[in-house]
Amino acid sequence: MEIYQTLRMDRFKYPICIDDEDSLNKLNHFSSDMMFQTFLLDKDNKILAIGNPIHNPKVKELYLKIIQGGQIVPEDNSKQIMTQASVDRTFVSMGDFDWQEEQKAIFTLKNTGNRLLVIHYTTTSCGCTTVAYSKEPVPPGKETLLEVSYKAERPGYFDKTVTVHCNAENSPLTLRINGNAK
Repeated sequence: MEIYQTLRMDRFKYPICIDDEDSLNKLNHFSSDMMFQTFLLDKDNKILAIGNPIHNPKVKELYLKIIQGGQIVPEDNSKQIMTQASVDRTFVSMGDFDWQEEQKAIFTLKNTGNRLLVIHYTTTSCGCTTVAYSKEPVPPGKETLLEVSYKAERPGYFDKTVTVHCNAENSPLTLRINGNAK
């Protein structure tokens, strides 16, 4: 299996469980979104928090508070100035390409509301995917470009997500790229 080879190459030394028959998922009905397939368990194996702390700074902060025994206080989002946003597309197929060549896709994010649109941060499902965008607020009716780059670490099929966290009511926005690096 490819996972074993990857673990050996990275000298991974922690215990893991590989569920070839997907029994755990069938029992719990986990989300198909990879961002929600990471969770923090207590000593009785009860789920305390769901989300990937590596790709989401707010989830990381939550995990650290829980682990350190801190008080968890819900955020008051009522004071945040919200707007509306849309994206021209949510999926781009990069097709077949030479695995050693970086690939790029452009997504257009439009402020469809009546307040400034601010991108707080973006997260990606792996380190092989990056996002470049202007840090300037987007005025109502205007657009900004999100340049998503993918650099394969090895040949093979990929399906990656980019999550855009902003002050839009429909945030976070999820974008997807896939392809076959040959």
